[in-house]
Amino acid sequence: MDKLKMMSRDVVGGNVHKIAALFPQCVTERLDKEGKPELAIDFDKLRAELSNEVLDEGEERYQFTWPDKRAASRLANTPTTQTLRPCREESVDFDNTQNLYIEGDNLDVLKVLRETYLGKVKMIYIDPPYNTGNDFVYNDDFAQGKGDFEAQSGLFDNEGNQTVDPMQRNIESNGRFHTDWLNMIYPRLKVARDFLTEDGVIFISMDDNEAKNLKAVCDEIFGSQNFLAQVVWERAYSPINLMKHFSPSHDYILVYAKNQELAECKGIPRSQEANDRYANPDNDERGVWKPSDLSVGPAVEANIYQITTPSGRIVEPPAGRSWSLSKKAFFERLQDNRIWFGPNGDSVPCMKRFLSELRKTGITPMTIWKYTEVDHSQGATQKLAKLFDGKKYFDYPKPVELLKRCAALYSSDDCIVMDFFSGSGTFAHAIMELNAEDGGKRKFILVQAAEKMENPSNVTLHFDTIPQFAEERIRRAGRKVKEEAGIMAQDLDIGFRVLKLDSSNMEDVYYTPDDFNANNLFTLADNIKPDRTSEDLLFQVMLDLGIELSAKIEKTEIAGKEVWCVDGGYLMACFDREVNEATITEIAKQKPVYFVMRDASAANDNVLDNFDQLFANYSPDTTCKIL
Repeated sequence: MDKLKMMSRDVVGGNVHKIAALFPQCVTERLDKEGKPELAIDFDKLRAELSNEVLDEGEERYQFTWPDKRAASRLANTPTTQTLRPCREESVDFDNTQNLYIEGDNLDVLKVLRETYLGKVKMIYIDPPYNTGNDFVYNDDFAQGKGDFEAQSGLFDNEGNQTVDPMQRNIESNGRFHTDWLNMIYPRLKVARDFLTEDGVIFISMDDNEAKNLKAVCDEIFGSQNFLAQVVWERAYSPINLMKHFSPSHDYILVYAKNQELAECKGIPRSQEANDRYANPDNDERGVWKPSDLSVGPAVEANIYQITTPSGRIVEPPAGRSWSLSKKAFFERLQDNRIWFGPNGDSVPCMKRFLSELRKTGITPMTIWKYTEVDHSQGATQKLAKLFDGKKYFDYPKPVELLKRCAALYSSDDCIVMDFFSGSGTFAHAIMELNAEDGGKRKFILVQAAEKMENPSNVTLHFDTIPQFAEERIRRAGRKVKEEAGIMAQDLDIGFRVLKLDSSNMEDVYYTPDDFNANNLFTLADNIKPDRTSEDLLFQVMLDLGIELSAKIEKTEIAGKEVWCVDGGYLMACFDREVNEATITEIAKQKPVYFVMRDASAANDNVLDNFDQLFANYSPDTTCKIL
């Protein structure tokens, strides 16, 4: 029986093993700070292996950098021992929903979730701080593993004490104005990339303040070859005359794929107006079509030839252009009745494009999104206020229609989508509406830090934090969506499990592997914090084993002990004390893939003596672990 590691994935260690697989001669051993051997990279040998491809020190190269960039990069790879604790009282339909709402610093949350949701999220949308000088940025701890920290980050004094609040306004007078913002966004995007499926896509809202830097960061993390678009969203429809020079009317949405070769755009749903452009004046049995220009430029010499219309008129391509088809291909299309010469047979020929033969049902999106299509900031504010009896709690949230378009373009009907700067919860609202409209079963994961809520003076409901407001917004929006959709939304999931980031369930004192043996495995002092519930422990186990946090959870009683059954028996866990042979036997008979119990759980020595044999008899393939 092994002990659960209770820590997020060691990305650096994983990279060392990858290098070792490619260049085993470049890997050596050294003693860590605790005097135990560990693998390490011999960079001198690695440089020799790549000597023709390695830049010399001081050699000029193109690069994008800023103070603390190395620390920000390392921060993304630093493991965390934090965990997520369930909060049933704030959840909606906790036992059945597939949706998650997580409260906590999104970098730590992403690290906690990374192993479980690695390569599983089809689409991400985020609306991070724009760095206007008035919004909050995260002051991350740049301490690197085992007590080391980067003093040059400016966040800590000489003793390692944090000198600023975890979140503060990044004012323009700050000499680290852009640096602080880049330090915030870089590790979060670096970790977020790991969540995307191979055909996954991320949408990031931004304004002019950091648009240039954001694109440079994304080019580095996702690869410039995976840039899909920089969408211009018309967020305002009237000028602000108080502005000295220009009145901004747009924001940007940067769109990147994990692998653009695999990403598939569904397109914007076709409107009746778009379909009305198709007609069938010649009663073609293939249905309605619209004409397409047969000439292209610049001219290809081989495709310049004369065409005789049915009326006898001879036509040639315009100057500087040629026909898009070779002469042979043209006559093949002509014989197949795909060339149109106008109702009188005297017009310049064009190609017939049939609606029934379109490669995708949607319309390819353009990079300018008008407010008439996806709403504007003021409209979004008004619609959110309607959910709260006309009271305005948020200024300029993102429109539901805007986020629905993002999700509809690249998400599938049954996939996981994520927003880890979720604010007022618009993304959840959008996903529920989209699911109601197309019958999809998209599952959302929202993450939001516990920022303080600034309540207007004229409201009756008061919220201490943004998550409290967002949760209430999702509850109200879910009910509204289901009521308006009627029978079409009978199976619509409008629930969500609330989870909150917290310190590990384990005490700070850990036993080393050398402390464990067959005789004392269950007898060491309990290392679980006294305020943690069995369900708290269960969710940390799920994280450690990579089980999705939306998995079905059932609680049963076996031989008088509380037993948790997760995902139809994939995991069974018992955290009660005084666990006897009867309980162990019945659990083993159900043949779970994993069984987990805590230290010091055994009722007596007989349980310890017979534990391995019971599982060997009834379920030899079960992996048993302890907390």
